[in-house]
Amino acid sequence: MAYLLRKNIWKPAQIIVLFYILAVIVSTALLSLPVALKPDASWSFVDVLFTAVSAVSVTGLSTVPIVDMLSTTGIFFFLFILQFGGIGIMTLGTFIWLMVGKKIGMKERQLIKTDQNQSNLSGLVKLMKQILVIILIIEFFGALVLGTYFLTYFPTWQEAYMQGLFASVSATTNAGFDITGNSLIPFADDYFVQIVTILLLTLGAIGFPVLIEVKDFLKTRSQGHFHFSLYTKLTTVTFFSLMVFGTVIILLLEFNHFFAGKSWHESFFYALFQSSTTRNGGLATMDVNQFSEPTLLALCLLMFVGASPSSVGGGIRTTTFAVILLLIVSFARGSKDVRVFGRELHEEDIRKSVVVGFLALLICMVATMILTATEPFTLMEIIFEVNSAFGTTGLSMGITADLSTAGKIVIIALMFIGRIGILSFIYLFNRRREEAAYHLPKERVIVG
Repeated sequence: MAYLLRKNIWKPAQIIVLFYILAVIVSTALLSLPVALKPDASWSFVDVLFTAVSAVSVTGLSTVPIVDMLSTTGIFFFLFILQFGGIGIMTLGTFIWLMVGKKIGMKERQLIKTDQNQSNLSGLVKLMKQILVIILIIEFFGALVLGTYFLTYFPTWQEAYMQGLFASVSATTNAGFDITGNSLIPFADDYFVQIVTILLLTLGAIGFPVLIEVKDFLKTRSQGHFHFSLYTKLTTVTFFSLMVFGTVIILLLEFNHFFAGKSWHESFFYALFQSSTTRNGGLATMDVNQFSEPTLLALCLLMFVGASPSSVGGGIRTTTFAVILLLIVSFARGSKDVRVFGRELHEEDIRKSVVVGFLALLICMVATMILTATEPFTLMEIIFEVNSAFGTTGLSMGITADLSTAGKIVIIALMFIGRIGILSFIYLFNRRREEAAYHLPKERVIVG
């Protein structure tokens, strides 16, 4: 791959996409091995490809329940794929390069920069190491806590800790898969499991740079004042604001519907968990079909926004959503600059946000139109599936298994685009930029 960069054959974004395509191919091969399947299990090529893409993109949508398909060996294969997809191709690639003693040169750093959506090349290897260590520590303690707690749910300690390990990895990577066969519905009344899962979902989706800055803050707080970056401030405020918004809107919209007759704590935890998991988790404590259409539309918005940049999640990302809102507010106030937290946003970042938001909306609209023409489902079911796939969330109204081959291919494409990100998708078609030697006369047009 470095050869392709040296020879200027492909750009970093194109090579990253190729890496993810190779990851899908390898994952499809692993999940097709007889040792990975239960004795009487078999699935079609489209179904195993769909599952592989869903695992690499840590989406969670599946045409066939993996608990009915995979053997114990297959489950460990699957966990590796989720880990690979969750932390990113280049994070694991950097670890392997370091293990074999390979020097991380400028070409490799360009790939890391593109994969992690970073703005500069400095400190990238250290960033990769920190991401890997932090995620593994989170998953270890999550598996230990859940596995120990599950001893009261499952007959053997082996099954309890296997369930705990899978639940921890699935939640931390925001994959949304489960081996219970019913997601977290069996734990709908167990608030401890829900709280631990929400914490794991949040740690995976809030963004690796945020976790690293929090770690640095905890280490250096006694040495003086610590300055959080604008990225951390903006993404954290947006992330938790959306979580609160989702919780409140679900409570209000379902007060006289799904929550009618339920206690305040049942209603609160249902709303809180669905607000959290809709942002990329894909795990569920209930059947979303029980929600009303206004609530389902609100969930679609949350899935479309997704998680934070440089995290395990998809969607347009929290900072993109925040910048677009700030731009609208700034324009309404008559200001030419977009300011937040005592800083002025860079014009290029504003342009990127608008382009990402518009193109993502366009892609989802086109996918919705195609599925409406090819599938026999309601518009609400299709819109929900499209946003779930693009946001790499994994929630579904139950239509995934009944999609036609054409419908499955559309969802596969959405999951893949959601994982690599809109910017990487755009850069696939980006030719070498050349500065114009002259400027054309400018003229105003009527807009709005």
